[in-house]
Amino acid sequence: MIIAIDGPAASGKGTLGKRLATHYGLRHLDTGLLYRAVAKALLDAGHSPNNQARAVAAADAIDPASFDEGALKSHAVGEAASLVSAIPDVRAALLAFQRSFAARPPGAVLDGRDIGTVICPNADVKIFVTATAQVRAHRRLLEFQRRGEPVDEAAVLADILRRDERDMSRAAAPLKQAADAHMLDTTELNADAAFAQAAELVERVRRR
Repeated sequence: MIIAIDGPAASGKGTLGKRLATHYGLRHLDTGLLYRAVAKALLDAGHSPNNQARAVAAADAIDPASFDEGALKSHAVGEAASLVSAIPDVRAALLAFQRSFAARPPGAVLDGRDIGTVICPNADVKIFVTATAQVRAHRRLLEFQRRGEPVDEAAVLADILRRDERDMSRAAAPLKQAADAHMLDTTELNADAAFAQAAELVERVRRR
């Protein structure tokens, strides 16, 4: 079984993806970490996130086994990843890896921005997770605070809105809800409630 979860930044798709994978005994891939890893490799080497050649080389050399998720979730890496992910050749370089991950038995849960539309268009279950920009910004602020990163909520909201615009307007695999995806608005939901609704969607599909 393949479950595709898409949605904008801080919508709750990552947390949901992990819980669904654990619940159904599937592997999980946060595809956003792939782009963050590419961005971090560029930043660590002193290159601009807009350096296409360096970005593609970093994508070709990606090794998820070496990921330090805490370092990849920093504010600076997130901003750079938003730029890196708009480079078509980077997305192409990571496409085969993501599809291979999804295809291995017993299946997987992948979350990102183009899973249901590009990476796994034939996924068994597609969920598009969303929430208001204000709620997403507050969630992201709390994440940064837990990691000891001093950030301003207004700045986080502005960054969320910029990323939404870039993700939805880019030419390569823009963020959009797949025609056959189920919408899950988490604005008023905590993690437990979001998981319960998502699991109900999965069960409904499995029964069919």
